[in-house]
Amino acid sequence: MGSGPAAHHSAVTRSTAAIRAGLLRGITRNVVALGIVSLLTDVSSELLIYLVPLYLANVLGASPSIIGLVEGIAESVAAVLKLASGAVSDRFGRRKPLVTAGYSTSVVAKALYLAASTWPVVLLARVGDRIGKGIRTAPRDALIADSTPPESRGRAFGLHRALDTAGAVVGVALAAIIVGSIQGDAGLLSADAFRAAVVVALVPGVLAVVVLVGFVRDVRPGPSAAPLVAPRPIAPEPVAAEQVGRDLRRAVRAFPAAFWLFVAAAGLFTLGNSSDAFIALRSQNLGVTVRDLLWLVVAFNVADALVAWPMGALSDRVGRRGLIALAWGIYALAYVGFAAAGSAGPVPLLWILYGTYYGVIEAVGRALVADLVRPQVRATAYGIHAAVIGILILPASVIAGLLWDGVGPAALFWFGAGCALAAVGLLVLVRPTPRDAGPGGERSVTA
Repeated sequence: MGSGPAAHHSAVTRSTAAIRAGLLRGITRNVVALGIVSLLTDVSSELLIYLVPLYLANVLGASPSIIGLVEGIAESVAAVLKLASGAVSDRFGRRKPLVTAGYSTSVVAKALYLAASTWPVVLLARVGDRIGKGIRTAPRDALIADSTPPESRGRAFGLHRALDTAGAVVGVALAAIIVGSIQGDAGLLSADAFRAAVVVALVPGVLAVVVLVGFVRDVRPGPSAAPLVAPRPIAPEPVAAEQVGRDLRRAVRAFPAAFWLFVAAAGLFTLGNSSDAFIALRSQNLGVTVRDLLWLVVAFNVADALVAWPMGALSDRVGRRGLIALAWGIYALAYVGFAAAGSAGPVPLLWILYGTYYGVIEAVGRALVADLVRPQVRATAYGIHAAVIGILILPASVIAGLLWDGVGPAALFWFGAGCALAAVGLLVLVRPTPRDAGPGGERSVTA
């Protein structure tokens, strides 16, 4: 009898050790360091991200259409740069210089908010911040994949997402504390509270760059491969239209059909996935104060962080597509809730559902992209995927603003839920095969 508690304790210890080993297997120093960089950057970014649309609406008097335009332009600019930076990273086989440039640019851009007395200045600051994100995202994701064995990619991206989101929790909590201490439970954001938040946000942004420079190292993506499009001579002859067409076809053929289908499904989903600014505005529209809204965003990020790492690890065992379909289904459910809500009562649950969607899609979606393409074009693939999503955010945000102004706040959420369900239908067609990965590529059997 006496050995019962000891045996139970031993079994619990073994179970805990097995779970820890399952989550940490294949995790490298680079992955941890990049996770810390993202944690610090998200403290900086998320401290401001939900205050910016409220500053535009509450202080500068911008309409939802203007807010949609600001968010859409900023994200679309970032999208084009994600494509370019991914291609450049693959061409030269280096990731860290672009990653460093991207994080540094975002820090400088945030300082512009201190001078933002009109919405075009806010647009300039948002575009500068997103330029930094556009430069760093594809090579950073490729560096995580390069630093991780294929069978552990879900864990690596899950850990990175969990640390990233932990930073978001801290950042939004700091925003709530700053806003509460300056303006209490006022329904509208004040200019003083916004500027105080900007000053605080600059500190972790600078620390992130210091960690990146000191602790992250470049990893070669694998044996060199011919670039997607052969480099031109220094003094090229005039290029015929047929040659341009051949180069384009060659670039397209470098990626398998399953990759393009996934990009198409993600693009369809994105068309209804307007900026999170509209969820913040909808919450305020339903009666949530600025301070309480920020605490709801904390809960959203906690849900995201708790889900990301274990769901990433689960995708290594059970597959990616089903989990991505689940994430888009949860998103549709949350958007239906925001559309149908008549008061602030269901808003907390809807934010938690939305955070659960984020936790699944960010880790599992990025791991699936790595599964579908050859290592030598991985950063370009991330750039293409991010570019399609980012470019479509502009029409998505403009449509959302027009629906809000012309039909009503609920309309944009019904539209988003419909696009998500349609994307799930297209995702069914994404069926990677060994041949899809191309010569020298690899394919996860769980893809």
